[in-house]
Amino acid sequence: MTVRKQKKMPLKLKNIDLIVYDFDGVLTDNRVLVFDDGHEAVFCSRADGLAIGLIKKAGIPQIILSMEENRVVETRARKLGIDVLYGIQDKKMVLTDYCRKNNYDLRRVLYIGNDINDLEVMGVVGHPLAPQDARPSVKRISKMIIARNGGDGVVRELFGKFLNH
Repeated sequence: MTVRKQKKMPLKLKNIDLIVYDFDGVLTDNRVLVFDDGHEAVFCSRADGLAIGLIKKAGIPQIILSMEENRVVETRARKLGIDVLYGIQDKKMVLTDYCRKNNYDLRRVLYIGNDINDLEVMGVVGHPLAPQDARPSVKRISKMIIARNGGDGVVRELFGKFLNH
C-alpha cells in the first residue's frame, strides 16, 4: 500500500504547548526482550534521550502516554525526567482530561504515535505525527511522517529537523 506524501507543516517549539509520546514503537523499536524469570526489557535510543533533554531545556512539557502496563515505561520516563501515564486503555479520554487539568490547548499538542491504539487520541490533537514504520492507518491521519523508525531516534529527528534545531 502506498502512503500519500504528507503536506509539510511548519513546526516551531513556540507553537507547541505539550509533546506526547507513545512508548512502544515510538521510543522503542516495538520489540521486547523477555527473560526466563518474566522480566522484560526494551531498546530505546540514547539520541531520543538527548533530544528530550533539549526540549525540556526549551521549556516544552513532555509526557509518555502508553497502554503498556510494564514498569519499564515508568523507569524510562523517570530517567528522562518527564511525566508518564501508563497502563492507559483510553488514551483520548486520559489526554483530554490531562490537558484540561493542566490548561493545555489540544490544538497545540504534538502527539507521536505508531499503531491503531493511537488513532483516536491522534484525532483530537493539533499535531499528530508518526514514525516511518507506523501502521498505514496512523500515517494517513498524521500531518507529518518522521523519517526514522520507532526506537531509532524519532525524537532526535523531530527536534533536529522539524523543529529547526
